[in-house]
Amino acid sequence: MTEARQERAPGDRPSREMHASAPSEFLVYTIGLVVAVLLTATSFWTANTTLLWPGGVFLGLAVLAIAQMGIHLVFFLHISSGPESTNNVLALAFGALIVFVVIAGTMWIVADMNINMMMPSGAPMSMQMQQ
Repeated sequence: MTEARQERAPGDRPSREMHASAPSEFLVYTIGLVVAVLLTATSFWTANTTLLWPGGVFLGLAVLAIAQMGIHLVFFLHISSGPESTNNVLALAFGALIVFVVIAGTMWIVADMNINMMMPSGAPMSMQMQQ
């Protein structure tokens, strides 16, 4: 026999069986908090230790930062691969796009201003000294 699979739409209330088998919200948030605090403490240790090769500190911090983002997405924002989190994933992707556009646009504007504000190399020295 095939197993009957019941899927929920976003906003639907779970059945009693699904609600009983799910861990409590307090437990989920507590686990997320403990893991996030451990990752933060590990990041501080990594930044201040002399046990790691100096080039490896940056790599270690990058790995810990990505792990921290994953913990926050799963435990606090409840992003999962289920169909009920499609809107959350789209909102997260849109937010990341906006942040990327703002940062890239700022860097582009600042680089362009830096190029346009520099004195030409052939300008006389007296012109460069004027205030």
